[in-house]
Amino acid sequence: MRTLFASLVLLAPLVCCAADTAAMEARRLFEREWQWGLRQQPEYATGIGEHRYDALLTDTSLEARAAALDHARQALLDARKIDRAQLGAADQLSLDLFIAARERQLAAGAFAAFDPQPISAWDGLQLRLPRLVAQMPFTSEADYRNYLGRLDALPAHVDGLIAQLRAGLEAGWTVPKVAIAPVPAALHALHENIAGGPLFAPFLRIPAAIDPDTREALLDEGITALARAAASLHRFDTFLREEYLPGARETIGAGQLPNGADWYAFLVRSSTTTALTPDQVHAIGLQEVARIRALMAAQVARTGFRGDLPRFLVFARSDPRLFPQDANTLLARYGKAVARARAKLPKLFTAIPEAGLAVKPMAQEGAGQPVAYYEAGSDERTAALVVNVSKLATRPLWQVDSVALHEGLPGHHLQVARARILDLPAFRRHGWYEAYGEGWATYAEGLGDALGFFGDPFTRFGRLNEEMLRAARLVVDTGIHAKGWSRRQAIDYLNANTANPPEDNEAEVDRYIARPAQALAYKIGQLRILELRALARKELGPRFDLRRFHDAVLGAGALPLDFLQRRVEAWIVREKEAAALAPAAAAAASIRPGEAAGQE
Repeated sequence: MRTLFASLVLLAPLVCCAADTAAMEARRLFEREWQWGLRQQPEYATGIGEHRYDALLTDTSLEARAAALDHARQALLDARKIDRAQLGAADQLSLDLFIAARERQLAAGAFAAFDPQPISAWDGLQLRLPRLVAQMPFTSEADYRNYLGRLDALPAHVDGLIAQLRAGLEAGWTVPKVAIAPVPAALHALHENIAGGPLFAPFLRIPAAIDPDTREALLDEGITALARAAASLHRFDTFLREEYLPGARETIGAGQLPNGADWYAFLVRSSTTTALTPDQVHAIGLQEVARIRALMAAQVARTGFRGDLPRFLVFARSDPRLFPQDANTLLARYGKAVARARAKLPKLFTAIPEAGLAVKPMAQEGAGQPVAYYEAGSDERTAALVVNVSKLATRPLWQVDSVALHEGLPGHHLQVARARILDLPAFRRHGWYEAYGEGWATYAEGLGDALGFFGDPFTRFGRLNEEMLRAARLVVDTGIHAKGWSRRQAIDYLNANTANPPEDNEAEVDRYIARPAQALAYKIGQLRILELRALARKELGPRFDLRRFHDAVLGAGALPLDFLQRRVEAWIVREKEAAALAPAAAAAASIRPGEAAGQE
């Protein structure tokens, strides 16, 4: 026995050392790959406040795409060499997420040697470049030198995009014509108005702290660099008009591409982080549309409107009394909604980040711009709920509260700001999964009642309308990409089931055409969180605490839904164990010291 005990004592440091080594290997790998990713995606780095690569743009060449996949293969091999059994639970989860991300990247890359979705009216250079400039700091000469470098990198960036698109043309794999047709006009507006647009704006406000000679030199160099940038944008515009659009496909469904059915099924799994098939998602959507439509019909009478749901939908999307008269009115309404939500957050959450949230107007107009979006903050930039204040006749006031809850608090801002302060590897603190992030934000809309929202029948109808849109997306997206729906059929379905203006519904459908499966994440994620809440409530009974449930959902950063489910199920077990131990602990605390020792 003494020999065995001595052996165990000697073995313990070896086991500890092995665990330490595995943990260090994992953390070194995570940090190495995080830094590599920032260098490869400098626009993303800028967006999160990392400015070491502000003079660069992503290498969009076909060679860079192939090299990135080779790098992912090697990183995956390195990750699989780490002894997972020697890691603690938190490091195990990080390793599992790291491996899953590389496996997903490689699976996506196997479908085509080129980027299948390099640009569309919904997402592309014409939108990203102005937003990127708005995220860059411009307080020093170095900042302006970075911007000049970034402008100088634009021609090669454009060349890469053109190469990707040409490769798609040759393979018969193109962006649908309807999804890319608005892009040349947007690029044309950007390069033709370069002196009065967002790309030149930083040179109009060079800080006085920079000496006059340097300011003048920066302005001169900026004019020259922007002329070259305009030429690149013009070249891209011309390529799209003269070469790409004539060869772009008239069909709109992903399933109509070579191997498109398998690709769309993969996108569905990736977007929802589930094993759901397109048919299953379609069926869920039909069920949810029917459920929500019944609730909307019941809500119509509460508004005082005399008529059925179809007539009310027309009324809600057209009556001038339901729309803002000016942009300031709309922005103020959003600001009040954010303030109201923040004041009530302690009712539903125990951990509330201090990061501020501004409300500001969208700088750009045009195709591809949503009602609003969330712009994450950084050390030098306050996070913002960015509101589309154009075309006010399509911005109903009854949708403001739901959108503010989704994009701001307790939606994207609460989730993202909380993740940023967690003690996690950087790739997890800044991680994003559509089904988790958009699912949480859609779930957050449903917390409006507890936060004092939806007190009037129109905003409650607006809440239902937002939920209906997310349900209808399941039907329409799968309808387009797996069931052969036409664009007109998809638009008609949204018009028949939502109160959104027809123009918005057209833009929605074009978004689904341009980004297959992305819009599925909202409702699927929301439903999973609701299922987990119902499970926790059932298992814990009167001991269920909604605030603690929200901590469990948000406390590990963004997760795929299957990972989230395992986390919440483990939390439920711990809550049960804590509840079982509580009576024994209370009884022990009530025993007098003498009694505990068997003394009189």
